[in-house]
Amino acid sequence: MIYIKTNAEVELMRESALLVSSTLCEVARYLKPGLTTLQVDAFAEKFIRDHNAIPSFKNLYGFPFATCISVNDAVVHGFPTNQPLKPGDIISVDVGVLKNGFHGDSAYTFAIGEVSQEVRDLMRITKESLYKGIEKAVAGNRVGDISSAIFEHTEKKYGYGVVRELVGHGLGRKLHEDPQVPNYGKKGSGQKLKEGTVIAIEPMINMGTKDVYHDKDGWTVRTRDGKPSAHYEHNICVRKNKPDVLSSFAGIEEAEKANPELDSAYLELIPSL
Repeated sequence: MIYIKTNAEVELMRESALLVSSTLCEVARYLKPGLTTLQVDAFAEKFIRDHNAIPSFKNLYGFPFATCISVNDAVVHGFPTNQPLKPGDIISVDVGVLKNGFHGDSAYTFAIGEVSQEVRDLMRITKESLYKGIEKAVAGNRVGDISSAIFEHTEKKYGYGVVRELVGHGLGRKLHEDPQVPNYGKKGSGQKLKEGTVIAIEPMINMGTKDVYHDKDGWTVRTRDGKPSAHYEHNICVRKNKPDVLSSFAGIEEAEKANPELDSAYLELIPSL
């Protein structure tokens, strides 16, 4: 069942989504080689709780951490560990918060130190595909229009692997609601999008194969060929003429550019969206 949100509920959701964005912005300022992802997780959790919210992920389905932190070949649901970050790593930080009865859920991939142009391209194209999908999140379109836009820009155009087993989702009083929003599909297929529907669009794009497996921790999803994966996620309210993006990358990108420990060169190649 898809829950249509009132305008008042959407504004509460915007507050939750922007708190996630602020958390990721602080993470962007904090990241550097030598930090462990457990330290990053603790840092993010403290920021969330200091802002009178609850980490959505902690204890959800038994997940023991406040954030999902996925490094290099980890696609999503990565367990924070004591392994220090090193130059050349890419790290996807996925954060959820519960505030005022509604969830926000957003993810961003960062490059530690200097990374190869091949990795920069993966990050850039994955982020571009997110906005290609968002463009289709208007009332009257179908879920497949979003899915197709992401797939066409990543797997079909550039030969990347679009993960099939993991999808975007509806968002609201529950972290995961209907409809599911895959990153592959056909135009004109799937459920029709109605005004007031709030969804999380989150392309998970692999440099190589689309195939993945679960690590021995039971949670971390990794690429089958060991090549890196990138992940970006926004929260969107479906409107009649234009999607309403509830989360924001603006502060994250500013912090990313200002942190000398991060490689933000890929941002220079992203067209205005």
